[in-house]
Amino acid sequence: MASSTVNVVRYTALFSGVLYGWYHRRTVQAENQKHQIEHAIHNRERLIAEARDAWKRKQDALKDTTVVTDPEDPRFDLDKLIAKWEESS
Repeated sequence: MASSTVNVVRYTALFSGVLYGWYHRRTVQAENQKHQIEHAIHNRERLIAEARDAWKRKQDALKDTTVVTDPEDPRFDLDKLIAKWEESS
């Protein structure tokens, strides 16, 4: 049979290990959540930048057009209008 001193040391080490594990898990989990939030923010910023660039390209393409879209205009050409729509899609 083990002496009471050995049992006290044994259980103290056990509970200390449990407490350290609990504390360490909390800190690691908090760092992981912080990293996930930063990653989500970075991903959202990247998507917004891509959407802005796509919108700029679309607006620039619309500005460069010489296609007349008014059917009442004598310069209206349906074939050019359809070709322009196919190109932009």
